[in-house]
Amino acid sequence: MLGLIAEYVNNMDDGHAKIKMEEVRKRIGETYFAWIGGTDATSVFYYRIHSPVLLIEFDHQLPVGMRHLVANPRLPFKEHIHAVVRTPNGNDYGKDLLRQHYLHYPH
Repeated sequence: MLGLIAEYVNNMDDGHAKIKMEEVRKRIGETYFAWIGGTDATSVFYYRIHSPVLLIEFDHQLPVGMRHLVANPRLPFKEHIHAVVRTPNGNDYGKDLLRQHYLHYPH
């Protein structure tokens, strides 16, 4: 699992990746892996790696805008993926920056 995590984390700058992987190793006993889908080479699937310091999701998606290219446009498409790497509860997504600005700088 560390190798798979490193595939994502190593996209960061080297220094950040090193620190993140150290955090991941320290919390590996609290790290969980979930898989939904098939396991052969033609399967679509979803997986999630979740720990106190890292959240990774990989998902094959419906082919929005490419429905004419696939046999069944209601099923996920192997060539259309979404991947997310986040810090759980890290306030890295959906932070209200405008509200913070108004609280600190009255207009």
